[in-house]
Amino acid sequence: MSFVISRILRFSGFAAIGTIAVGIVRAVRPAPKPDVTGVASWEPMVSKATPTRTSGPVQFTAIDLWVEPVDGACPVSHPIKGNDGSKIFHVPGGSSYDRTAPERCYASAEDAEADGYRQAKR
Repeated sequence: MSFVISRILRFSGFAAIGTIAVGIVRAVRPAPKPDVTGVASWEPMVSKATPTRTSGPVQFTAIDLWVEPVDGACPVSHPIKGNDGSKIFHVPGGSSYDRTAPERCYASAEDAEADGYRQAKR
């Protein structure tokens, strides 16, 4: 029995010494640095970017569907009155067109609908 215990102690002692030695070596040795230079190591696939070409004329869409009212009235070019709070627009000749104070003025009913407004029911 003492033989087994002595073997265990001897083995565990060597194991502890080995662990300490490895820890010391790792602490003293500097960490390896990666081989990164920041420069690509391959040739570029394309030497110069070529612009893409489109065929036919370019069509631009109107960005501003509405204009601000001038002195509380819509200009002649944009007669449709829009109300921001209710998202309702009023067309000339409508029952409440004359008493509506415009917040936006549209050139057509389609422009007002495209902007998220609906037409007044009366």
